[in-house]
Amino acid sequence: MLTANKLMPQGRGLAPVLLKRAAMIELDWDVRQKSRFDATDSQGRQIGVFLPRGTAVRGGDVLVAEDGSLVRVIAAPQPVLRITHCTAHGTPFDLTRAAYHLGNRHVPIELKPDHLKIEPDHVLADMLRSMHLIVVAVEEAFEPEGGAYGSQEHSHGGGHGHDHAHDHGHSHAKGPKPLVLAPELLDDHDHA
Repeated sequence: MLTANKLMPQGRGLAPVLLKRAAMIELDWDVRQKSRFDATDSQGRQIGVFLPRGTAVRGGDVLVAEDGSLVRVIAAPQPVLRITHCTAHGTPFDLTRAAYHLGNRHVPIELKPDHLKIEPDHVLADMLRSMHLIVVAVEEAFEPEGGAYGSQEHSHGGGHGHDHAHDHGHSHAKGPKPLVLAPELLDDHDHA
């Protein structure tokens, strides 16, 4: 069995010709959300994937096998519930309300400008219908949000141009300036 323990988000940095030649592997969300799994690629090779814990594989990502070969990941169509607002009885804001209620239940959810997607759940489907939303069972790729505290690698294309302390040399709040400690008082994690 060939192993892959490196992930290139969305194949960034690879020439299009390399992506075109890469073997493919089609996986549903249940498998892609795991950091360790076995699968068979389009060339019939058994691949054992061993990624750092907490790593989710997204459609379009590229796995690098131990022999240097590339395997492009395709998000497989799977049963999902597609949720849209009712144009006769509601507004697009109803989707925001639905996302809020689903988020409170920690439901994996894919957010789109005109619809939401969740994994099939008849209780949630009934709740959403009671909110005058249209819920339809379909077979589509599922790419739920990674969460505000998850890896930033997939949520918006890597780093976001400033550190996580959000210290840009000015305060966002009115009132006294924040206390700034000398670097020697901080541990390595605080100023890395």
